[in-house]
Amino acid sequence: MNYTLIGFILYLLVVLLVGFITYKKNKSHKDFFLAGRKLNPWVVAFSERASGESAWLLLGLPGAAYAAGFLEIWTALGCVLGIIFYWFVIAKDLRRESEIFDAITLPNFFAEKFDKKDKSIRVTAMLIIVIFFTIYLAAQFNAAGKILNVTFGISNQTGILIGTVVIIFYTMMGGFFAVAWTDLVQGIIMIGTLIVLPIVGLIEIGNTGTSLTAAIDTAGGNVGSLTGEATGWAAVAVVVGGLSWGFGYMGMPHLLTRFMSIKDSNKLKLGRRIAFSWAIPAFTGAILIGLVGLSLYGTGFFTDPEMLMPYLANTLLPSWLAGIFISGAIAAMMSTADSQLLVISSSVIEDFYHKTLGKEVTEKTLLNLSRIITIIIGIIGLTLAMTTEKLIYSLVSYAWAGLGSSFGPALLLILKWKGTKKRGVLAGMIVGALSTIIWINIEVLDKFLSVRFVSFVLALLTIIFVSLFANNKKK
Repeated sequence: MNYTLIGFILYLLVVLLVGFITYKKNKSHKDFFLAGRKLNPWVVAFSERASGESAWLLLGLPGAAYAAGFLEIWTALGCVLGIIFYWFVIAKDLRRESEIFDAITLPNFFAEKFDKKDKSIRVTAMLIIVIFFTIYLAAQFNAAGKILNVTFGISNQTGILIGTVVIIFYTMMGGFFAVAWTDLVQGIIMIGTLIVLPIVGLIEIGNTGTSLTAAIDTAGGNVGSLTGEATGWAAVAVVVGGLSWGFGYMGMPHLLTRFMSIKDSNKLKLGRRIAFSWAIPAFTGAILIGLVGLSLYGTGFFTDPEMLMPYLANTLLPSWLAGIFISGAIAAMMSTADSQLLVISSSVIEDFYHKTLGKEVTEKTLLNLSRIITIIIGIIGLTLAMTTEKLIYSLVSYAWAGLGSSFGPALLLILKWKGTKKRGVLAGMIVGALSTIIWINIEVLDKFLSVRFVSFVLALLTIIFVSLFANNKKK
């Protein structure tokens, strides 16, 4: 009996059931996109963490740690610092102010803050979301193909198709209610995977009569170095590049909507504690999975290092437990993909169709249109996933830089600096997006300094300078 397959099928049935149950909870498009601002802090925190890390945390980061060794510790540290920062600095202000302006999307919040009749911010933000989130979405669908291929021998293309169909279905049915509640389940499975699998791996290393550090020393190469044995500016670039992952969190619409959806902003303190208690062991576990794989199998064992986690689970664990943890990797992919689908759909429907074009239609029509857009975007993401050969890590890095720099500096300054002006925000979003696209496609520049850092700083400075210029011009 294939217990791995049974565990995986049971997991899929649970998330589909959630979609059916939450279908009738959506009375309006606001319910569909933001759950009516009725969620409790446990659901919000687990949903934010599960959708925040995606298959990148269970496949991409362990694969990178396997390939690069200790160098990826800077990435994990940067992410944890970014999570701490935006829960402390952004969450409460965004929840409070988004309700004041009755904004259910980040672009709508930007626009309402300055001039609700203005269309430039909404259209620009929508285009940025559609471009970068579709890439991000493709990374998640790509992950489904890899996981199902390693676990069940299903071809990558078939695995991508299966994962896509399930995600589109329950997201289209249940909207934010379904996404948030399945994220709670998915977040629990993910943290279990990231804690238990490294422990089992370390025990296996101990059984071989060696230690993690000794095994890494014998692996050869530069895997034992925190800078990949780089020196001078190259070492600085490595450290900054890893830490710069933290900038992205402030610009991720699918995470920021979690703060907007909590029922009581005073409960964010509890949500913050839950999120930190999840994030620190999760990132530690992801790095350890990579190092354990490096210790057990050495370099060059995997042609695709992102296959490491499901391979470890299938090799070291009983089949029933491996089935649960493989579901954890699928959960990571689903919890992000469903959120991204919702963000793209909400931007097209709320920011463009409803607000920009001024289409006044019934709530039922808006709700149905939201579901149609969800299907269309899902199909586009599916097509991209089936045609790209890039690794999950690189796809996520590209989208993370583009979204983080386009929206992060704008949101931070809107909430914390009264001198922020509409022109500054618009210019900052454009500079963030364009600098990401240009910088990341010129290899020598990206090696010199990470696009995640450069694009964020350029966007931040652009908003400040343009806003100051706008202030002086008024005088």
